[in-house]
Amino acid sequence: MGFYNLSKEDRNKLVRLIELNILHNLQKGQQENIFKYFADEDTYIRKAGYLAIGRIYKTNAVPISTIISQLGRLLVSEHEKVRQTAVNAAGELGKTDFDAVVHFFDTGLFDEHHSVRNAVIGSIKKMGEKNPKPVLTWAKKYLHHPDKEVRREICHGIELRGRKYPQDILPLLKELEHDPTARVKNTLIHVLGQIAYKKECLATVVEALNKWGNKELVEKALHEIVDVHERYKNFAALTQSQAIAYIDNNYKGK
Repeated sequence: MGFYNLSKEDRNKLVRLIELNILHNLQKGQQENIFKYFADEDTYIRKAGYLAIGRIYKTNAVPISTIISQLGRLLVSEHEKVRQTAVNAAGELGKTDFDAVVHFFDTGLFDEHHSVRNAVIGSIKKMGEKNPKPVLTWAKKYLHHPDKEVRREICHGIELRGRKYPQDILPLLKELEHDPTARVKNTLIHVLGQIAYKKECLATVVEALNKWGNKELVEKALHEIVDVHERYKNFAALTQSQAIAYIDNNYKGK
């Protein structure tokens, strides 16, 4: 039976059981339960597993070195779901101690399976929101990596921080404005749209885009920003017409 086929009460009981079983494994230097949950076909069971790791870490019930050692063994598993969940668990730790788990993302970013690479992106998002300085410093070194997928994944990964603090990621995004690959440029345009629709963010983004040299890309990004204000009109700080008027009055690159 899947996680969400259970009643709320039973789901809560299962989450507590998962955490207790994982804690027991960590304390005893064992992996049976951790592996079982990390390999589960149900994404919500796997999520309960990596969130349990994060909660255990916060309680100091187990030394971080023990947790990292166990996760490191799982990161080299032949099962992609286990590697994926190990990366997600490392992301829970990286919200407060990124340096301790950075090697998980250096490895996961180049995993042969897309689900593991996507776990790196998801972890960058959640860590970047809570612990931005070391995460963005790490991300910057991959912006000019020869593999276009790495550049695209990093661009996508830093998006969430930019939704509240676009000024934090705009200098990194600018390094991609002349990227030769359409897939990277399309992701860049998408991210610029995503970081421009909340309160006071449009002004920050437009001010930055005034200083970019790739005017063709900027024009496409501005069109995306305008479209986002319509698509997300229930969440946007401005209406689409207000966004258009602001861009017309403040974008100087025409």
